[in-house]
Amino acid sequence: MPGQTTAPNPDLHALAGELRISVGKLIRRVREHSASGDFSSSQKSVLLRLERDGPATVSALARAESVKPQSMRITVAALEAQGAIRGEPDPGDGRKTLIALTEDFREALKTQRAAKEDWLFRALQAQLTPQEQKELAATIPLLQRLAEF
Repeated sequence: MPGQTTAPNPDLHALAGELRISVGKLIRRVREHSASGDFSSSQKSVLLRLERDGPATVSALARAESVKPQSMRITVAALEAQGAIRGEPDPGDGRKTLIALTEDFREALKTQRAAKEDWLFRALQAQLTPQEQKELAATIPLLQRLAEF
């Protein structure tokens, strides 16, 4: 009924805690099975943004990440020193520099992701019955909805 609220199911709190712990452990296990580099969380965020959105200026990255341009310049310099990104003149405005992932880094990402998926594939095969695999597959849309909340 509209306007009517229901008390949360006490078991829902337990489910939230168990889900957080289980997903966290799974993420750590997946990460163990590939060399993911020595990047800080802010560096990882910039790398993922560049991969998803394409080349950007330092100013645009700073706005997108809600940090000061000076802070972003430090992050960009560290990533450049590690060979993960490169700067090139903006074809539309030669005064600006566009920051982009290097091809070597893109290939390393592809290799790392393949290693993670291979481990997860083998774990699913070894640890879950075919019925459990189907049950897990049915939960994927639910997990995706939670992740997008």
